[in-house]
Amino acid sequence: MKKTLISNGPLETKALASRIREKLQNGDIVLLKGEIGAGKSHFARSLIQAAMDKVEDVPSPTFTLVQTYDTLAGSIWHADLYRLSDQSEVFELGLIDAFGNDIVLIEWPDRLGYLEPQDALTIELVILENDKREVIFSTSSCVWEARLEKTLQK
Repeated sequence: MKKTLISNGPLETKALASRIREKLQNGDIVLLKGEIGAGKSHFARSLIQAAMDKVEDVPSPTFTLVQTYDTLAGSIWHADLYRLSDQSEVFELGLIDAFGNDIVLIEWPDRLGYLEPQDALTIELVILENDKREVIFSTSSCVWEARLEKTLQK
């Protein structure tokens, strides 16, 4: 499955992240791709906040590498792998343990290498003009296709 949408600004991206959150289940992995400044952290923060019973600060895990949140949807892991220098560090972070159990959002998933889950949902954000973003959803899993069909219709 591959589907592309256009977000006309941060508020539309936030609303899209909230709609995606409604479809997430424990064991889901979302890979967030895009260049620096494309909005990966904004998307992840919006999704996590949509799962909380009360809004709280959701910092980017750029320096901590992983943040976990207990939410109404279950435990959500948010990882930023930009600073990883070796795939073995993924094991140290405990991410592999979260796969299959919790909801996991991963920025810079290319750092996973061979550990990248094949059934994950990939969301790529591409900078267009001003605040516009092209949002590309892709997966090889038919499970995701069925769950996201109506969510991604405009």
